[in-house]
Amino acid sequence: MTLDLAFVHGPLWPYIMIILCGLLPTEVWRILGVAAARGVPEGSLFLVWVRAVSTALLAAVVAKLLLSPSGALALVPWWGRTGAIVIGFACFFAFRRSFFAGIVIGEAALIAAATWWGG
Repeated sequence: MTLDLAFVHGPLWPYIMIILCGLLPTEVWRILGVAAARGVPEGSLFLVWVRAVSTALLAAVVAKLLLSPSGALALVPWWGRTGAIVIGFACFFAFRRSFFAGIVIGEAALIAAATWWGG
């Protein structure tokens, strides 16, 4: 009996690998976190600490992408990356705190900066 891995060579293999290696492992921890936090008051010191740590991690990732990018993002000038963040942040508030609007418009600004000045 042999295992047929024909799907690995098809056009969908990158998406299958993203789901298997990226989505599923993180979703397991997310579900376990929700189950563990059930019954914990929202204002508890533990959840305040968790929120602070997650905010700090997100800020660190944004700072890393802004100040020390790698790959194709390194070709975009620093002012293009900074401008995209500022535009996305402004649109977040302009569209009534819409994450979707902030992300989509900020990404469009980053793509525009990369297209025009990215080399």
